[in-house]
Amino acid sequence: MELAQVRLLVSDFPACYRFYAEVLGLKPQSGATEGPYEKFSPATGSAGIALQDRSMMAEVLNELGDTATGHRSLVVLRVDDLDAYCEQIAGRGAELVHGPAAMTDRMRVAHLKDPEGNVVELQEWLLLRG
Repeated sequence: MELAQVRLLVSDFPACYRFYAEVLGLKPQSGATEGPYEKFSPATGSAGIALQDRSMMAEVLNELGDTATGHRSLVVLRVDDLDAYCEQIAGRGAELVHGPAAMTDRMRVAHLKDPEGNVVELQEWLLLRG
């Protein structure tokens, strides 16, 4: 089994597209700024994040509503320098809701939300202590 992607069902596709492409700096696969689907890739690693219009999936499954309630997902992105990355994305409009702060003795994290309220965790892995 292989993880192909994490897909987020969103109501405001253009706003989420801008967030993942322009604020977080992920590379869009096709440039479909209006949807209904787009996959984003980080600079390194093989897993990607995809956005899909919520109403499209509601039609397919005939059970999801047009709006989500509560936290439905957590996207985790690893960065080399958490403080520098947080400073960069804050300059592009991101608002951190937590951190940067230590999560464990081996990891620092920061959290923010995309325009749909999906939680994004930024991780910096620290060197193991000898």
